Amino acid sequence: QVQLVESGGGLVQAGGSLRLSCAASGGTFTRYVMGWFRQAPGKEREFVASINWSGGRIDYAGSVKGRFTISRDNAKNTVCLQMTSLKPEDTAVYYCAAGTTGSWYLTQYDYWGQGTQVTVSS
Repeated sequence: QVQLVESGGGLVQAGGSLRLSCAASGGTFTRYVMGWFRQAPGKEREFVASINWSGGRIDYAGSVKGRFTISRDNAKNTVCLQMTSLKPEDTAVYYCAAGTTGSWYLTQYDYWGQGTQVTVSS
């Protein structure tokens, strides 16, 4: 059983930056593709970014490509999401997820964190 705990959310003005972190415990971290998803009020949870065990494969949603960067530190069992040039439409609860076959789809992930709120003001 893998436990995931996100941190780093908050309130930021449009154009600003935030760095989200996710700490994993309870499993072999390198077994998992790590992903970030987000869910805005009244909307479905959507894919943001994913990274495979080695960092050799990284995927981004088109809406964040060029602004967000996902990274992982296998020695520390953490995955981060550096968010820059934030827009009001980035406002959402951001979730960290782990899956052995994960990429773009929610169903590919087996474990989820509790989420961290990101609010971007205009």
